[in-house]
Amino acid sequence: MPGPSKRRFFFRGASSLVLAIGLAACDQGSNEAVNDQRSGMEQSGETATEQAQTETQKLMAFFQKAFEEDVARSPMTQAYMGRKTEDYGKWDDLSDEAAAEELAINKARLEALKSFDVEALEPSAKLSYRLFQTVTSRDVESYKWRKYSYPVNQMFGWQQQIPSFLINIHGVTEASDADAYIARLEGVGGLVDQLIAHMKEREDMGIMPPKFVYPIVIEATRNVITGAPFGDSDENSALMDDIESKIAKLDLPEDEAADLTARARAALKDVFGPAYERLIAEMERQEKIATTDDGVWKLPDGADYYAAQLASYTTTDLSADEIHQIGLDNVDRIHGEMRKIMEQVGFEGDLQAFFEFMRTDEQFYYENTDAGRQRYLDEATALIDTMRTRLPEVFGILPKADLVVKRVEPFREKAAGKAFYQQPALDGSRPGTYYANLYDMMDMPSYQMEALAYHEGIPGHHMQLAISQELDGLPMFQKLARFTAYTEGWGLYSEYLPKEMGFYEDPYSDFGRLAMELWRACRLVVDTGLHDKKWTREQAIDYLRENTPNPEGDVVKAIERYIVMPGQATAYMIGKEKILALREKARLELGDAFDMRGYHDEVLRHGPLPLDILEENVDAWIALKKQAG
Repeated sequence: MPGPSKRRFFFRGASSLVLAIGLAACDQGSNEAVNDQRSGMEQSGETATEQAQTETQKLMAFFQKAFEEDVARSPMTQAYMGRKTEDYGKWDDLSDEAAAEELAINKARLEALKSFDVEALEPSAKLSYRLFQTVTSRDVESYKWRKYSYPVNQMFGWQQQIPSFLINIHGVTEASDADAYIARLEGVGGLVDQLIAHMKEREDMGIMPPKFVYPIVIEATRNVITGAPFGDSDENSALMDDIESKIAKLDLPEDEAADLTARARAALKDVFGPAYERLIAEMERQEKIATTDDGVWKLPDGADYYAAQLASYTTTDLSADEIHQIGLDNVDRIHGEMRKIMEQVGFEGDLQAFFEFMRTDEQFYYENTDAGRQRYLDEATALIDTMRTRLPEVFGILPKADLVVKRVEPFREKAAGKAFYQQPALDGSRPGTYYANLYDMMDMPSYQMEALAYHEGIPGHHMQLAISQELDGLPMFQKLARFTAYTEGWGLYSEYLPKEMGFYEDPYSDFGRLAMELWRACRLVVDTGLHDKKWTREQAIDYLRENTPNPEGDVVKAIERYIVMPGQATAYMIGKEKILALREKARLELGDAFDMRGYHDEVLRHGPLPLDILEENVDAWIALKKQAG
């Protein structure tokens, strides 16, 4: 899945409330101007094409202005995009005031959209109009649920986002960048105090993570402040190592480099460390009163919240019961396909015995050593390199950005998921990155390596997200929009597509593909089980343990992930089934005229889409192909 940096930072609202009100006021005036202009066009006999171009140009300018305002409100977004501005040393504002400003801006933008003549827009602009309306409406509707997330959690909590951002995103190519890094270190105190205030407010609302979360996040938070300069250790902390190495790469006089290093050390020791100690103290206090209820059904209006989550993540109106049944049906189907693999390899025993064999046989696991981890990284890279040479067979549009495979950093690997993807910087300064969590090699069986590399790398997330960023003619908001069912559905579809291309020649590797698809089918069952049917954490763990071949560590981490990210895990299978169903629809209707490259390009060329709009686009593509044929 896309990692924290891709799916966890959000474009915040643009400017101040005053500017938002001003925007709304300007829109009223612009509406009159638009009407006058249309009248003038009609009088001058301007063609419909010219009118469409004019209206489209105005809409694109509106989108770009909104996008730049959003970026200006988020120093962290600027850094993710590779921009270095006067805010390079700042963090995002987590205050309620900032959230309220964002809400006002989004409402004003929805009103501003009404000033455009949709019928006068070019076809591609009509799609952009719908998407902007959809994304902005979603942000407005989600405002009521803004306090329902767990800001400290083991998957993407701020306690790990902060050091990960500094190490992986905050680049240092000149002395001023190091100054900005130090400023961010000095600003962590205020950021953490905002975070603690949110935790206490949620506690008063009855919104706290379940008890199991706290030991995990407390340990992970302590790991960040382990090593110099936080204690007497002879070894540097990850952050001290990071800033020292970044300063060392600058071509600076020795005394200037020494001064920057000393300032960074002081900021870590005097500000960062105490802030993290305050955060740990708050976590320890909350741990004592946390409950073992796991699902969001326990929260106030929890059923409505979960329904909103399912609708947002799947971009459908499927109910929890319907999603649960889709999961059960797919589990049965995949179990049947796995039994065929058992026959192929000559395994004697039932499916549960085969699962145990796959969990424990040494042939499927690399050594839990640095050498074993490097072997995994090397082989995953080789799989991606091989796939890269085959892409032109089934894709016309190809990504320009490079892709690298990296190990999840030790300071966060114990809490992080097994794999995730970080998209490249827009300016090309940072490649796309497939992160593999190699903390425990027993959680990374070799038979799943192939499918995992295709999902996170190519033709999966890197293919889709890098292409989306690189598309010409689309407004920036559209390139960077996120619809989880589309993005993760594409990732899961990308595990299946190589099977049709002749990959997964090893039957055990093909079993790994099925195991990963089974994992996503089971997610539909356990996510709805936890959050709608009031399953306990233990019930959900037992279901995965009994129905999948995944190792125990995998199973526990997964259920703990689904608990703190309600609804997100349902998007994978729902999205994949839609993408595959639309492809088969096109194949049946077009017959010999069906073109796999053309289908994939149609799915990718508009950027991420809600599933209903994706279906409309594919239907239009089918109709166009029929007309041309």
